[in-house]
Amino acid sequence: MISPYRLLHFTRCLAVAAILVGSSVNGDDSPPVAEISEADLVHQYRERCDYVIDQTVANTDPNDLTRGSNFTIAANLFRGANLDWARERLRLSNDPPTGAMFWMHPMALLMHVGREELNEDDWAFIRELWRTYFPYRGDTENHWVMYYVSLYLVAEMFPDAGPEAWYNGKSSVEIMADAKEFILDWMRITTSYGQGEYDSPNYIEEYTRPMALLVGWARDPELQQMGKMMMDYILLDYAVENLGGLYGGAHSRLYPRYLLQPGMAHSAAHAWLLWGQGEFSSNGGTLMIAMSGYTPPSILFRIASDRDKAYVHKELKRTRWRFRHAGPNAFEVDGKSTIPVYKYSYVHPDFILGSSQGGLLQPIQQQTWSLVWREENLEGKSNTMFGLQPYSSPIEGTMFFNSDWDTVTDLIARSKVDYDSPDKLEGGSPYEQVFQHEATLIALYNIPEGTRFPLISTLFSRDVNRRVEDESGWIFGQGGPVYIAYRPFAPGEWKPVDWTGLLKGGAGAWFSTGFKELSEGSECLVSYSLKNGYIVEIAPVSAYETYRDFQEAVRALPVEVRLEPTPRVRYTNLDGVKLEAEYGRTPSVDGENVDYSSWKLFDGPFAQAERESQSLEMIYGSERYVLDFKNRSAETSVVESE
Repeated sequence: MISPYRLLHFTRCLAVAAILVGSSVNGDDSPPVAEISEADLVHQYRERCDYVIDQTVANTDPNDLTRGSNFTIAANLFRGANLDWARERLRLSNDPPTGAMFWMHPMALLMHVGREELNEDDWAFIRELWRTYFPYRGDTENHWVMYYVSLYLVAEMFPDAGPEAWYNGKSSVEIMADAKEFILDWMRITTSYGQGEYDSPNYIEEYTRPMALLVGWARDPELQQMGKMMMDYILLDYAVENLGGLYGGAHSRLYPRYLLQPGMAHSAAHAWLLWGQGEFSSNGGTLMIAMSGYTPPSILFRIASDRDKAYVHKELKRTRWRFRHAGPNAFEVDGKSTIPVYKYSYVHPDFILGSSQGGLLQPIQQQTWSLVWREENLEGKSNTMFGLQPYSSPIEGTMFFNSDWDTVTDLIARSKVDYDSPDKLEGGSPYEQVFQHEATLIALYNIPEGTRFPLISTLFSRDVNRRVEDESGWIFGQGGPVYIAYRPFAPGEWKPVDWTGLLKGGAGAWFSTGFKELSEGSECLVSYSLKNGYIVEIAPVSAYETYRDFQEAVRALPVEVRLEPTPRVRYTNLDGVKLEAEYGRTPSVDGENVDYSSWKLFDGPFAQAERESQSLEMIYGSERYVLDFKNRSAETSVVESE
């Protein structure tokens, strides 16, 4: 006999399947995004929320006490399912507790959704965990946000608890005051100067998780409102560089597996839940959003989904706080040093080409530029291209971490095992300068003698097909619906994306698991010239009658390259725009220098935000949605057409 819960789950799954089939984003039969009513958007979104929760519960084996995270326990408590298993698993999985802030926020979730199901013994066990386990605060932006939001939410549940009830020896009143101050200050800095851990397809969920906690369970009305607004802000930051669930552009942090297969990133699960894009997948972030009651404003769906026209979108972010070697471009925020990050993305219906200016912007996992393109089925697809100078130095380590010169590289490589490798696929370099104008990108490199890994590497993934090495010096290829032209400035050699001997042997655990399947068939063009660079020119297949026509058009373009004393290029692109870049100097477009001083926090057709404004205006047609963090308000309006 089928249990009532299983029957309910099956019915909900059928309902969600019917809705998803009938509302596929950008499908041939789907209505224009502007014509879908807000009520329909909310209804479909709520069905997807139910599906995420129900799938988590349905995948729970109540006879297996060895499996199931605090997220799984929370989902079962939320649905009132498998309660005996949940209670026992709660005790087994927290004996002892581990994970610091990654333990704290799912535990806070579990406590809130389990209010009606947890008994006195359960609460006594949980309270003892918070009294005796001392979680590490962490050393990154996402760590701190998760830490303080979690701590606030659990202290708020026991507002009268004294210092003896908590691991840190503070009362609930003191904990809430400290945590709230940090949370609001982080929001102020982010909406004034940009996020430090910006636009990460991996770590987006480390921000949506704590914001979901605030939205769903904060009793403080100010924090709940600010959490909702900050969730909208973070998701807008993704929506403007989203292509059917792919998070395009330059990224602060990205792991190798997601570099190679962008459709696997955690951001893709958010696109499915929030906007109905791509294939179903779930993670802690989407589960928390689904249970929190958060509802995204409909304008976010429209911005994330409307790709009828190409557009340029620019953003201003900041680097992680710099302890040392801040550099001449540094400025201070509340006594902490950082430098600006200038992001530029060209979002086309078929692809996104995006970049930052180069340099050391985020330690270890920076992606300075990337190309991603649309594919019908993302499973197993490596629909991307990118390049880097694989820099490894104690300069970078001591810039961003408070470790000493002699040990910092080893400490980094213990957790990010590819950091000190010439074959790595991610990372920034002080010897890299990148410039982009729409579908054209120019990268220049000036690598000193004695640099640990004196080379540059450009990925041609296995899904870059029809590769042609032309005698003109251009390398041509096709990725799905886009043509690619790549003009290296110095000779190189093709190397398989084979990873390092260290990882081939299994070092790095999750870091290297399945890497053969992820990388097989992809190659990197590796060049050892210290003075170096390249041009990347992208065009939609639909713009040319044949592949040969595209090649002929590119071959006819004027290119002037000089490598000594510093790399310089003058180039006229397919649109007839004259671009000039010289290493160490400001690039120009049709003779006009790029004015980085005028860069806004957000500057595109869908979003506008001035520096230090603590506000954001979302734009879609005549609709406006304004987040005002100074006044703690969010307002929707309609602008009358002239």
